[in-house]
Amino acid sequence: MLSRKVYEEDHEMFRDTVRRFVEDEIKPYHEQWEKDGQISHEAWRKAGETGLLCAPMPEEYGGSGVDFRFSAIVIEELMKAGASGPGFSLHSDIVAPYILHYGSEEQKKKWLPKMATGEVITAIAMTDPSAGSDLQGIKTRAVLDGDEYVINGSKTFITNGQMSGLYIVVCKTDPSKGAAGTSLILVEEDRPGFSKGRNLDKLGMKAQDTSELFFDDVRVPKENLLGEENKGFAYLMQELPQERLTIAIMAITSAKAVFEQTVEYTKDRQAFGKPILAQQNTRFKLAEVKTEIEVGQAYVDRCLEAHVAGEFTVEDAAAAKLWTSEMQGRVIDQCLQLFGGYGYMWEYPVARAYADARVQRIYGGTSEIMKEIIGRGL
Repeated sequence: MLSRKVYEEDHEMFRDTVRRFVEDEIKPYHEQWEKDGQISHEAWRKAGETGLLCAPMPEEYGGSGVDFRFSAIVIEELMKAGASGPGFSLHSDIVAPYILHYGSEEQKKKWLPKMATGEVITAIAMTDPSAGSDLQGIKTRAVLDGDEYVINGSKTFITNGQMSGLYIVVCKTDPSKGAAGTSLILVEEDRPGFSKGRNLDKLGMKAQDTSELFFDDVRVPKENLLGEENKGFAYLMQELPQERLTIAIMAITSAKAVFEQTVEYTKDRQAFGKPILAQQNTRFKLAEVKTEIEVGQAYVDRCLEAHVAGEFTVEDAAAAKLWTSEMQGRVIDQCLQLFGGYGYMWEYPVARAYADARVQRIYGGTSEIMKEIIGRGL
């Protein structure tokens, strides 16, 4: 495959650190975490100690002040190892930027350093049970009562939901304004009236805790408002491109890892007296897969460069997520077929990757929403 030019020497030095961490602290425990439905708090703290959490945050808030490519390396090394469990990226690359960009100085100093060390795990509670990808349809309500917001409603499919100590909750503060009446409010897990539902039993990503959340007259001080009231939808639109880029990076890296595993498997596996790779159909299928991955990697790297340069648009992000997540599904399905019956066994990484890949076309905005965003920009 073509050599990649998006990373520099200091990025590759960081990659060595991340790779060692994944080998020592993630891979040996991931199978047990799949059974537990979540990873350990100790793994979060060790990730913080190693500098894997919130690295792009400014040093004054506990980060390293580096560019987003360092976050991309963490995502890549986890996906190469088939470790979809740790919700590090959501915590570091989705929640932390909201607090950095829209939070008060007090909020930033209070939460970001603890997030960088792994002392506090975070989540963003966007999805209402009845809203899905339609963020404008959110019904969770926050009403200002004196110096406090009173929150009522529920959320579902919340990554890091069980383990988090702090949530950014997407609420309606003025339902009469539709999307323009949305706000983001910080809610700590120990607030009376707040409760975590069951850890959802998902098709894939089984080591990642994903929860329902319930808000029953949850009172938080108005100082917990993130940014300005009724500006939440605009904030979400500004931050979603980075989230969608992380999904694209996950998709292309997972597809590439499964492809490489499949090539090795087909070299060893015999059929009709010779290796499967010696069969023309196998070579043709893998040639198609290799080409799709090469094209996808070039595009994702260009998107990564554009994002670091501040040139990455909402439409770019939608296109990256749409194409790579759809490609990931096609590629892993083809690869699983070449494993035959063994590909359907959970002990084989291709089976886990197949199950993990399906949600990529759903979260962060469905493929249909991505097409709508791209279409509107034409």
